[in-house]
Amino acid sequence: MEVVVVERPREGVALVRINRPEARNALNGEVRQGLAGAFTDLARDPEVRAIVLTGNEEAFAAGADIKAMAEAGAVEMMLREAHRLWAPIAACPKPVIAAVNGYALGGGCELAMHADIIIAGEGAQFGQPEIRVGIMPGAGGTQRLTRAVGKFKAMMMLLTGKPISAREADAMGLVSSVVPDGEVLETALTLAETIAGMPPLAARQIKEVVLAGADAPLEAALMLERKAFQLLFDSEDQKEGMRAFIEKRRPAYQGR
Repeated sequence: MEVVVVERPREGVALVRINRPEARNALNGEVRQGLAGAFTDLARDPEVRAIVLTGNEEAFAAGADIKAMAEAGAVEMMLREAHRLWAPIAACPKPVIAAVNGYALGGGCELAMHADIIIAGEGAQFGQPEIRVGIMPGAGGTQRLTRAVGKFKAMMMLLTGKPISAREADAMGLVSSVVPDGEVLETALTLAETIAGMPPLAARQIKEVVLAGADAPLEAALMLERKAFQLLFDSEDQKEGMRAFIEKRRPAYQGR
């Protein structure tokens, strides 16, 4: 059974599904390898303009596979170089939407935070429970979470290990939208389809500037924004988009 399944449900949209239901989609080495390979391939595919990442109705991903690390030592963990398997997701130039049902805990919460937009079901739970098994987040949980919700909310989650509901996550800014559990995937796919219809070069530049600017001084970030804005005026999509607006017709973006 494939632990990571890639589908093409709509034009311009790829769906990446974690498929380990017997383990609540826990992120073992095989899953991480599969995700890294999928995102590497999709990043290079010109037909894909937006990506939806999901699990199943019970769990997005319930964390790392504890059995695979319980007896590991520091050197062994270092030599596994797990961070290299996260890199293709973090560096994906295309918009990524996480469709979250059920548990998004530990590595699952970190995985969701690699996305650009998070659509959560009303029954979803988010958390970083690593402290409860004697460790701490190791794939961005202390850093992405703090940037998303602020120090005080992040510390509450990190130091207690307690999960929060989708509504709590929405209130603190951790998710983009909360919808009924049965509508999560459809909402994410519809949103991805909308984004896929936008000019892909502009979408790529928006994502790049938002992520790069987040850790830069304001003046440097504004300079990045100006340069990207100016660069897009050399694209065919910019000409097409503005001409279509003037001519009151629907644009046809080609990603050039």
